Amino acid sequence: VVGVNGSGKTTFIKLLCRLYDPTEGEILLNGIDIRKYRHEDYMELFSVVFQDFKLLALPLGENVAGASVYDRALARRCLEDAGFGERLTAMPQGLDTSLYRELDPQGVEISGGEAQKIAIARALFKDAPFIVLDEPTAMLDPIGRQEVLETILKLNREQGTTVVLITHHMDEAALADRLIVMNDGNVIADGAPKIVFQQVDELKRVGLTVPDTIALLYRLRQAGVDVPLDALSVEECAAAIQKAIWPHTTVR
Repeated sequence: VVGVNGSGKTTFIKLLCRLYDPTEGEILLNGIDIRKYRHEDYMELFSVVFQDFKLLALPLGENVAGASVYDRALARRCLEDAGFGERLTAMPQGLDTSLYRELDPQGVEISGGEAQKIAIARALFKDAPFIVLDEPTAMLDPIGRQEVLETILKLNREQGTTVVLITHHMDEAALADRLIVMNDGNVIADGAPKIVFQQVDELKRVGLTVPDTIALLYRLRQAGVDVPLDALSVEECAAAIQKAIWPHTTVR
């Protein structure tokens, strides 16, 4: 899900997660209005990481599991999958290391990016069929961002988890099976990324960019080169350009 700030992305997922009830229309799960499901059962379907998540001044493992008694091996694996493995190894008491110093003077302070990785690990620990991530890589460095994206793709491709990802990074959006573009509380585009990103002018109109490959092809098309606008990967883009200019090049 993409859109400029204030376009309704976070409201959309809060409606999906039943933090709000819709004042108009309905949200269906398997063809049934979500308000007809038992609330506790419905909430078990979702693991969510919002932008304003909170961690507690408790041991790391308890922050991940949300309980004092938990599967330690699972908590460790979730932290590693979220890109926190190296930091975990360096912590003096591992999973028992307290976060912050409000309750434990020996607690450790963590950066914003590290806190975000812990929040993602907490979502993974719940092992819900739907994971909702509101800009999960916003505070991560390039390596941490890549680690989280690989975990998200693995969950989706290998474990069948449905991932709802809100992002401002168009290269992340390009990895999706379905892309929703929001503006002023409305869905203005909905489809496969290859289709949606061809609407370059419409996306620019609402303040959005497109992946670099699409931007390059768009500029070439404006210059009179007959190239398609559906090449998302570098390899696809290179192949499209080569095909378009082949008559004017020499192969050696």
